[in-house]
Amino acid sequence: MGNTISRRAFLKGGIAAAGALAASSLPLPQTVKGATGEELATLIDIRKCIGCEACVEACQEVNAPKFPEPTKPFPKMYPSRVKVSDWSEDRDVSDRLTPYNWLFIQEAVVTVKGEKKILTFPRRCMHCQNPPCADLCPWGAARKLKNGITRIDADLCLGGSKCNKVCPWHIPQRQTGVGLYLDILPSFAGNGVMYKCDRCYDRIEQGKLPACIEVCPENVQKIGPRHEIVKEAHAIATEINGYIYGETENGGTNTLYVSPVPFEELNRAIEKGPGKPHLRPVKDAMAHADNLAKAMVVAPIAGVAAAVGKFYNTSKKVTGPKEQDK
Repeated sequence: MGNTISRRAFLKGGIAAAGALAASSLPLPQTVKGATGEELATLIDIRKCIGCEACVEACQEVNAPKFPEPTKPFPKMYPSRVKVSDWSEDRDVSDRLTPYNWLFIQEAVVTVKGEKKILTFPRRCMHCQNPPCADLCPWGAARKLKNGITRIDADLCLGGSKCNKVCPWHIPQRQTGVGLYLDILPSFAGNGVMYKCDRCYDRIEQGKLPACIEVCPENVQKIGPRHEIVKEAHAIATEINGYIYGETENGGTNTLYVSPVPFEELNRAIEKGPGKPHLRPVKDAMAHADNLAKAMVVAPIAGVAAAVGKFYNTSKKVTGPKEQDK
């Protein structure tokens, strides 16, 4: 499987097949411009999405090696209020975010120029420029890369869900029965690992496009240096008298949406709840003095914890389970 994307992702229903044929003559970029240096951002043009879910299938297929394989039965947790979060028997769920589904298609019935229309658009991690999940992770598992991608290191994460709580959109999702907590404090630690979109960081390191962008038959998404993406978003918004989301939300994100209708209207129309993020305006979470103070306290602790965790995982891989059990 690896980084190869099968044709199946292009053939999600008749509409997707037709779209793929129509797009087959269009040149597709084979490398990511600005993969090093300036932060990368993604532009999502809501007008173009047909809801075919080709991006959803491609995301699942390419990232399958990163998905959790939990050990059962799960350790009993103390205190008992720490609930099990097990999606391992529901891996095919694709209408919300889960540890096995990092991208889904949200739908809204809205009025565009006096006409009722169904708008669909991909939702995933917003990859904030100043991500509270990374700044406030006490274990140093969540971090922002130089290219603007925020990812969670499954080898370091204890699954305490701090990242979900501080994320304005509550994006990261937990899977119980995997990760470091099983080896160090199986009944008292965080109860798993948190998962979310990592922008196919490993593909980008190779100069490749994220899987969801590569397979889209309608060219809904575009990735590039943030200043270029912001400029293009404004050009489209001006052309269609539209609206932008993500440029300033939470102090700025590296995911920008352009819509023909106000995002307040989209937010009213979409289904919201666990694993289904909102589209409300969001203030800069890390501008608050309390959060800044917490980040200053957490940073050195997280640095030490991350170093210890890395050493532990490296040692474990080198020695192997048999030698450790002696």
